[in-house]
Amino acid sequence: MEVMDMLIDGIDYLELEVNLPYSLPLKVHSRYTREQMLAGFGFSTFEQKSNIREGVAVLKEKNTELLFITLNKSEKDFSPTTLYDDFAISETLFHWQSQNAVRPESGKGKSYIHHEREGKRILLFVRERSEDEFGNAMGMVFLGEARLVKYYGSKPMSITWELVEPIPHYLWKESAKMAVG
Repeated sequence: MEVMDMLIDGIDYLELEVNLPYSLPLKVHSRYTREQMLAGFGFSTFEQKSNIREGVAVLKEKNTELLFITLNKSEKDFSPTTLYDDFAISETLFHWQSQNAVRPESGKGKSYIHHEREGKRILLFVRERSEDEFGNAMGMVFLGEARLVKYYGSKPMSITWELVEPIPHYLWKESAKMAVG
């Protein structure tokens, strides 16, 4: 019992169900590979593998957009035009920069600004860096649903998202480091 108490005390985050109007096999705060995320949303199947490589995936039939975010971007892995300034502001607020062509007055920019009115779900997936300490692609933590708080700028737009569930502590510390520099 003492060992169990120690192990329970060591848990610093819980996997949570996400409240969406459709079934999803993924849990908030769990870490997933790109293949697992894409299969979970139906982009990839046994018959066909998805070719999505960008930081955004749109699921039109479910009115959902997935944002794939890498916090610590190196010039080795990212071009100067994709070194976006993404970081946690607090445990529930996240600063994200859109792709370079997005403007507030464009279709994509408007879809972010009016996502709640249009019933569109924005889901965030975040990883600390592209590769883990062994050189393998690092999985992404599913942060869950987010709602727009404010935006500014253009090409790219800077957006502050409010998360329904707070960022797990281990990821919050890493993301806060990215914000400080």
